[in-house]
Amino acid sequence: MSDSRSDSEAITASVRDPLAFAAIFDRHFWAIHDYLRRRLDRQLADELASQTFLLAFDRRSAFDPRRANSRPWLFGIASNLIREHRRSELRELRALAELTPELVPGIEGVESRVDAERMRGLLAGALADLPSEEADVLLLLVWAELDQPEIADALSIPLGTVKSRLSRARQRLRAALEPRATPTPTHPHPDRR
Repeated sequence: MSDSRSDSEAITASVRDPLAFAAIFDRHFWAIHDYLRRRLDRQLADELASQTFLLAFDRRSAFDPRRANSRPWLFGIASNLIREHRRSELRELRALAELTPELVPGIEGVESRVDAERMRGLLAGALADLPSEEADVLLLLVWAELDQPEIADALSIPLGTVKSRLSRARQRLRAALEPRATPTPTHPHPDRR
């Protein structure tokens, strides 16, 4: 039987009855885990998802009961845990950006796969180069599917800051992914005889 209480009611009740927190875990664990899994390897995602809920449980008495939904709060905790692992994530993205796909002549569709691999490398490099504040906002929007007010809540920043960071992140990604203009070769004028 599922718990019909709101997140706020379940968390408030869990201060007196710790088992009530199970409703929060049941409702949100996989969303948090999936977000972490997109950014981290499976083992680390498993570990940080568990840590997210342990921290949330430990901090449940500080949860603002006016929040009906604990999802942004949980994503904020998960994002803070990710920040601790950001350096290794950056190294991996930079390594991926350096990889060049192997060309295999004669296989149908190889050109489109090579283009996709090249774009993946460019995207990975562009993500690695984003300042962490902008990357967090962008990845919460895209991978966690939070809306902008939820991102503001998750990161404890004003909505305007979310909008400006998201705008800057999009501009940086667009600039990094735009086709580079190749210089046009200059041809000498033909000699007139």
